[in-house]
Amino acid sequence: MNHPTNEPITHICPRAAWEAALAAGVYRAASLASEGFIHCSRQDQVLATANRFYAVASDLVLLWIDPARLNAEVRWEPADGDVFPHVYGVIDLNAVLAVTPFEPDANGVYRRLPER
Repeated sequence: MNHPTNEPITHICPRAAWEAALAAGVYRAASLASEGFIHCSRQDQVLATANRFYAVASDLVLLWIDPARLNAEVRWEPADGDVFPHVYGVIDLNAVLAVTPFEPDANGVYRRLPER
């Protein structure tokens, strides 16, 4: 399935992993080795994803990615009753439009999407 909108896709990652990507020249999530792709979300999916998978995490950043700038294939695939973008390869740094801090509120709940 092709990218359904012109909107950026997003990826939640630990700040340390992003800093390692800056040094390496590309971003590789652990899921690329274990599952063959990097999990991403549409903007309207980010908060639910964060609350489901990152409830106890801290020091996260949100990558805002332009799929048209990626050298890797983006496949829109069904998961959990929705369709999510999966990046089948590394994320090129020049495809990352912005990196924003992404932290939960005092109760550990992600309630607001940061502005890019």
